[in-house]
Amino acid sequence: MEEIMSDKWIGIEEAAEYMGVKPVTLRGWIRNGSDIPARKIGKQWKFKASELDIWIKSGKSALE
Repeated sequence: MEEIMSDKWIGIEEAAEYMGVKPVTLRGWIRNGSDIPARKIGKQWKFKASELDIWIKSGKSALE
């Protein structure tokens, strides 16, 4: 069941809280073209927690 929950789409506020950063930081990463796994759906950015976990574990989140 936990795997299903980590595959749901979350918004930028929830993703920032999940990652322990501020929403403005997350928006900056998107704007600067980092490799963060984000999708724009309509006017909102959406994320999957499972993809964020993979991105963090890959070490790409530490690169600037």
